[in-house]
Amino acid sequence: MRLQSYVTGQWRDGTGEPVVVHNAVTGAPLCEVSSEGIDFAAVVRHGRDTGGPALRAMTFHQRAAALKDMAKHLMAHKEDFYALSASTGATRADGWVDIEGGIGTVFTYASLVNRELPNDVVMVEGEMERLSKNGSFVGRHILSSKPGVSVHINAFNFPCWGMLEKIAPSLAAGVPVIVKPATPTAYLTEAVVREMIAGGFFPEGSIQLICGSVGDLLDQLEEQDVVTFTGSASTGRKLRSHPNIVANSVPFTMEADSLNCAILGQTVQPEDPEFELFVKEVAREMTVKAGQKCTAIRRAIVPADKLAAVSEALQARLDKAVLGDPAAEGVRMGPLVGRDQARDVRANVQRLAQECEIIYGGGEEFALTGTDNSSGAFFPATLLRCDDPLNQSLVHEVEAFGPVSTLMPYTSIDDAVAIARLGKGSLVGSLFTHDDQEARRVILATAPWHGRMLIINRDCAAESTGHGSPLAPLVHGGPGRAGGGEELGGIRAVKHYMQRTALQGSPTTLMAITSEYHPGARGYSDAVHPFKKYFEELQIGETLLTHRRTVTEADIVNFGCISGDHFYAHFDEIAAKDSFFGKRVAHGYFVISAAAGMFVDPAPGPVIANYGLENLRFIEPVAPGDTIRTRLTVKKKIKKKPRGDEKPNGVVVWAIEVTNQADEAVAVYDIMTLVERREA
Repeated sequence: MRLQSYVTGQWRDGTGEPVVVHNAVTGAPLCEVSSEGIDFAAVVRHGRDTGGPALRAMTFHQRAAALKDMAKHLMAHKEDFYALSASTGATRADGWVDIEGGIGTVFTYASLVNRELPNDVVMVEGEMERLSKNGSFVGRHILSSKPGVSVHINAFNFPCWGMLEKIAPSLAAGVPVIVKPATPTAYLTEAVVREMIAGGFFPEGSIQLICGSVGDLLDQLEEQDVVTFTGSASTGRKLRSHPNIVANSVPFTMEADSLNCAILGQTVQPEDPEFELFVKEVAREMTVKAGQKCTAIRRAIVPADKLAAVSEALQARLDKAVLGDPAAEGVRMGPLVGRDQARDVRANVQRLAQECEIIYGGGEEFALTGTDNSSGAFFPATLLRCDDPLNQSLVHEVEAFGPVSTLMPYTSIDDAVAIARLGKGSLVGSLFTHDDQEARRVILATAPWHGRMLIINRDCAAESTGHGSPLAPLVHGGPGRAGGGEELGGIRAVKHYMQRTALQGSPTTLMAITSEYHPGARGYSDAVHPFKKYFEELQIGETLLTHRRTVTEADIVNFGCISGDHFYAHFDEIAAKDSFFGKRVAHGYFVISAAAGMFVDPAPGPVIANYGLENLRFIEPVAPGDTIRTRLTVKKKIKKKPRGDEKPNGVVVWAIEVTNQADEAVAVYDIMTLVERREA
């Protein structure tokens, strides 16, 4: 079987001499892979000219809905993916991380986009910047979709998750994707993409797949395109320095394998829970996916006086990790992805052995369950020990990308920190301690060398996702050897595919561009109360200026009795005179309650409910005898998709400004209301 690429709207066979991919367990040929004959210039044009305009015409919420529908469809076909995943050497647990973890990431991005981004095609970032004395000249940042394509070059170890965690934020941002999976596991990626295309969730040209080499693809890219890469540091550096990438300043995000560490705190004793948690996590990171993880623990840094205890406990746990055919009962670790990978791991273990001692595994003879190693790609869990890590170099430079880790002793916290730093940049580091001061000292000293740091102790271990699990809301990436890039991180990942632009102009013009009210913009009002209007009838900038109300001492007393707030500044005349205010003042929450009483229309209407309050600031105190009034302005509108049989509605954000008799702002905030829509 020859894998096909999906390009320019069709599934295509590559020509020429293919690469043969083998089953990791049996060594039997699985498929042939080639991209020769594909017109990569046409592929890029199809993404830019066909997929791009259609995708950018969709709002963020429409793209999020498409992501959610796509994720549901993929989840319904997960068993098909698991069946293929077994051929990569993955156990069911390994496949869960890749398959359901990847689909779960798509669900997460659909939810994040719906919750945090507008139902629009442009994203407004930060607050308005006042650039002139009178406020007629202001600034604001926006993010708009790049009118290019994003090229995702992925590693072999996570053929599902590696693709899905990249394409979800790219599609959410409105940028078409060209996926290039690693050849050894491309057959699983192809199966997932087939379902994505068959479902028709995104416009044609939004998703393309290249099975095989990238050919001259990078030569076709321009300044509006983006490249992301996951894989070895050496390959990443080669791609990042491609002449066309450099010449056009094409954004290039690199996530490379790194020599991640786990540190056992100096305060931890063998009888402490943290000791067992450390041993368990190191063993798990060695055996999950047969150690073929860019986040795997390669360097286990332990106090010198506990080195023997850790070594003994870790070897005992590794004895329980049954190696063999993932389909066989009781097997907890499968083979590497291929025989070439197994040879590469063995060669690197031998390099490490030049300055380390192999204390467990590493041999060519080992027991297997359910198969033999005549044609498979099996390699045993292997543990090394480096007795002088501060004065050795290979152990901080050479990575055996398999079930391999090295124990390293330290005598002081400063030494532990120094050893961790010798990795020259990692995706993730872990610290196991129940001493919070020790945690602060270690983390602050090592954080600049890590993209993510995990502190595990008895308080969080039961719910911790573990050392090697990148999570969609948190950044995945790291400095130095780890590539210097970032992926995931919630909405940060969506912004990666967008252009940030600073706008300068009048508040009214910026309001028209951003669909968001800016203070000082030209307002609009009519005889109809805004709360009497349906969602579609409200205009951005529409304003209601209320009647006035004079605050009395009775208001303060009554509010204090109702709320139970008898703070001295509201009730103690003498103490209030000596306070920051210099006099008795009204409760801030009374002020915003009184404001609501002034702007709310009490009769039934399209406003369904108060949805929340944000950005509250009390600017000036309000004393008895002061007169306040409220300005209510439509700040922005967010059209929502109805849930179940609820009435069609949307969220209206209102800018509220409460002023006193001198027209000074005393309180500013935003409120959100659910407002009924006329249309379905």
